[in-house]
Amino acid sequence: MLSITPRILAGALLLSSLVVAGCGDSGGSGGMPDQYQFGGDRPVFLNVPTTYDNSVPTPLLVVLHGFGANAYTQLAYTKLDQLVEEQGILMVAPEGTTDQDGKQFWNATDACCDFYDTGVDDVAYISGLIEDISAVWNVDPARVYIFGHSNGGYMAYRMACDRANLISAIVSLAGATYLDTTACDPSADVSVLQIHGTADNMVPYDGGTYAPGAVRSTEIWAGYDGCTGQLSSGDRMLDLDSSLAGDETTVQSWGGCPSGTGVELWTIDGGGHIPTVTDDFRSQVWGFLAAHPRN
Repeated sequence: MLSITPRILAGALLLSSLVVAGCGDSGGSGGMPDQYQFGGDRPVFLNVPTTYDNSVPTPLLVVLHGFGANAYTQLAYTKLDQLVEEQGILMVAPEGTTDQDGKQFWNATDACCDFYDTGVDDVAYISGLIEDISAVWNVDPARVYIFGHSNGGYMAYRMACDRANLISAIVSLAGATYLDTTACDPSADVSVLQIHGTADNMVPYDGGTYAPGAVRSTEIWAGYDGCTGQLSSGDRMLDLDSSLAGDETTVQSWGGCPSGTGVELWTIDGGGHIPTVTDDFRSQVWGFLAAHPRN
C-alpha cells in the first residue's frame, strides 16, 4: 500500500488551495457560500464545480482512501475529482487518522483497520462532515454518496450500516462488509456496488476468516435491503482495468430489490487489489451512484 510522505501531504494542501481559489471566482444564481473548509481539527476542503448554483440541490460524493494512503493519492489514482466539473457535483476527500506505524486508516469494521485499538470515531467524523457541509451548501439529501477503496471500502460499508439515514448509495472497491450480519442494522435501504478483482491478494475476492468475500458482501446487503431475487449470471461486460485485455469485468445484480434500490457486483477477472483503472472507470462508478438516489 502507499505510505504518507510530507511531500504528498504538501501536494494535497496545494491542490486544496487551488480548488478553493477557483471556486471563489464563480457561481450561479442564489449566491455562493464562503466556507470551504470543514472537519475541525481534521480539516478537509470541499471541491465545488464552477457551475454550482446555490438554489439547486447538488449531489455530494465522499471519497475515502485506503489503508496507508491519503486523499491526494486516492484522487490521483481514481481521478474521481474530475467528476466535480464533469457532473457538477460537490466532493470531499477526508483523511483518516495516523496509527503508531505512521499509516493513515479508518476505524471501519472489526476486520479493518484500527489495528491498535485507538477507538477513533470515524462514523461521527464523516457524518459530521456531511451534516456540516449540508448546513452551508445546498446538498441534495437524496444524493449523498460514498466511494471507498480497500480500508475506505470497509468504511463505506460501516457508514451504510450506522448512518443509512444520511447515505444514499456506496461503492466499495476491494473492501468488504461485516462478516457478522448482526453487527449491522441499517435504518434504511442503501444501494451498494462492490467492485473487486479475482486476483486481489490483500482483500481476497473469496473472503477469509475476518471478512466476507465480494459475493457474500453483496448477498448480505441484498438481505438488508429486502431484495428477494438471486444474483444474475451477468448483465453486461465492462473494461475497468487497462492492464487486462478486453472487457474483463462482469456486472451482476441482485434481483427483486425495492424500487430504486440496487445491489451490484462488478468482478474484475484477474484484477488485483489496486486495479489499473481505465479512463472510463469514474464515469461508470458515477453512473451507478447517479442511478440510485434515495427513494
